[in-house]
Amino acid sequence: MTDPLNRADAWTRTDPLAVSDPGLTQDAGWQIGVSRTVPHPLAKVWDLISGPTGISMWLGPGAVLSPTRGTKYATRDGAVGDVRGYRDRDRIRVTCRPPGWDHFTTIQVTVTAKGDKTLLRFHQEWLANPGERARQRDHWTAVMDRVTGALDTTP
Repeated sequence: MTDPLNRADAWTRTDPLAVSDPGLTQDAGWQIGVSRTVPHPLAKVWDLISGPTGISMWLGPGAVLSPTRGTKYATRDGAVGDVRGYRDRDRIRVTCRPPGWDHFTTIQVTVTAKGDKTLLRFHQEWLANPGERARQRDHWTAVMDRVTGALDTTP
């Protein structure tokens, strides 16, 4: 498989039609997704996750995201990356290399209206291995809890 992030340590699959491990894809290595339907309208959810408070929750304190593809960002704790996609009231897609990691991953946050509720998804791909996937599942579950808590306490 070709690694779009050009990592030197890219994982290569020799049997691309035999993907059977949970979280392992043919095209993006190991991945994890966490989703939840929240009892809030899409506009409220989008305003939080795309604003400074929400970005701090899911990407890290100090990150400022521009809706312009290719714009770089950095968090106060040292995570770096760039914006790969930004569709207002739909999705934000960024690359991310947290401090101490030797590779970039791709994070995507999406919102989908479900009547007067919203489906919120955090998805991360290009994880290094099953252990990293398990750690990131715990991370994104905690992020989801913080975001939904903030939504529940914000008018």
